[in-house]
Amino acid sequence: MAEDRGVVLDRAQVKKAVQALQAFLKSKSTKDSLFLDETQQISLLFTLWKVPKKAQTIRIPLPHGQRPDTDEVCLFTRDEPKMTSEQTQRFYKKLLEEKGVKNISEIIPYKALRTEYKPYEAKRRLLGNFDLFLSDDRVRRLLPSHLGKHFYERKKEPLSVNLQSKHLARDIQRVIQGTSLKVNNKGCCCMARVGHSAMTADEVAENIEAAVQTVAAKLRTKGPVMKLIHIKSQTSVALPIYTSELSHLSVLEEAEKGAAAKKKAKKNKTEDTKQTDTTVEGKEKKAEEEQNEEIPQLVPIATPIKKPKLEPAKKKQLEKAPKPAAAKKGNKAPSKLTKKAGKADSKVKRKVPKVK
Repeated sequence: MAEDRGVVLDRAQVKKAVQALQAFLKSKSTKDSLFLDETQQISLLFTLWKVPKKAQTIRIPLPHGQRPDTDEVCLFTRDEPKMTSEQTQRFYKKLLEEKGVKNISEIIPYKALRTEYKPYEAKRRLLGNFDLFLSDDRVRRLLPSHLGKHFYERKKEPLSVNLQSKHLARDIQRVIQGTSLKVNNKGCCCMARVGHSAMTADEVAENIEAAVQTVAAKLRTKGPVMKLIHIKSQTSVALPIYTSELSHLSVLEEAEKGAAAKKKAKKNKTEDTKQTDTTVEGKEKKAEEEQNEEIPQLVPIATPIKKPKLEPAKKKQLEKAPKPAAAKKGNKAPSKLTKKAGKADSKVKRKVPKVK
């Protein structure tokens, strides 16, 4: 599968890089006596030709376990009906023992996770106590809101397991001893853990070959995928084990040109279809307008009815209206002063005695 995608590893070169890395880690551990008993991770650094369009998580089964036996594993389970958290814990412990699972160090039901590990300090303590977290696939979607962002920032989010599987021991062993690669759509580099410093060079080399084959087969990209592959530890320099040929670059350029040409052709087709649609619609509209245009018919003009003249009526009304008294000449209305004077004269005349 990897040969079809243009990824062919040189086994001798891979083994030399692994031996050089292990020698560096041993020399460093002798200097630092505090880290004599600790093992360091060995990881693969993939550099892709293109930034993927979508994010992807690839599960990688490995032929040799890449975790030491001292790693602590925690399992989150669902709450069984009509059982307390302690009873569900005992139930799943018994189930794992019957199936032959021995790598789980602690079982935490969902109800206990919500109540006992609700404070921030309890979550941080839980994160530091275990190296790997597993979860029942029936409860996997409910965990992010209760665990918090620190589990995902340190890449310790729980991996889902089907606890109802008939081959439970094999499935859990594959998940624990396998690895996963998170391909991000924001960059072209990604890293996966494939071993530790206590493993032999042959075991690490076989894990590297298996990881490269699965990643090359499961990546959702077309054409050549891998540009560079390095091997490194947490504190060492990255050692190259694979470099792509320049011919892959020409293949990618041709593929990009073909994709661009296809896009242009699609755009031109859409534009042509739009233009044809507009022309057809215009023709149809014109035809409809022509059909709707009828020959004008002669319509008889109605003679207007003569309305009675209003002018003489207005004159009559004006003649009938009485003129104001002030407008008449000669017949002036006596004023109040003249009326008072006449009354006084009449009174005076009455008072004068007659002469005999």
